[in-house]
Amino acid sequence: MPSHENIRKEKYISVESILFWVLFVLGIVVFLWALLGNSPTLEQALLIFILGMVIKNNFSINRIDTETELAKQKLESLDSKFNSLARDFKDHIKHK
Repeated sequence: MPSHENIRKEKYISVESILFWVLFVLGIVVFLWALLGNSPTLEQALLIFILGMVIKNNFSINRIDTETELAKQKLESLDSKFNSLARDFKDHIKHK
């Protein structure tokens, strides 16, 4: 049986995903409007697509930066623990 935390994680939709899909659908609507109604220019329709992609990539890069920083902190902690363990082992060998 799935835990409540897993259910919450599955139902969670991120802000960047919502923003991306809104801009994606808006881009399609504006593009079709440009083809059929000739109101917006093709550049305006493409600008909406490009803006959606830039926003999506920006959020992805920020998430990667955060995950990289957390991994770096864990690695530094692991390194200090390993050095402490090595020092304790050397002290143990000296006292034998």
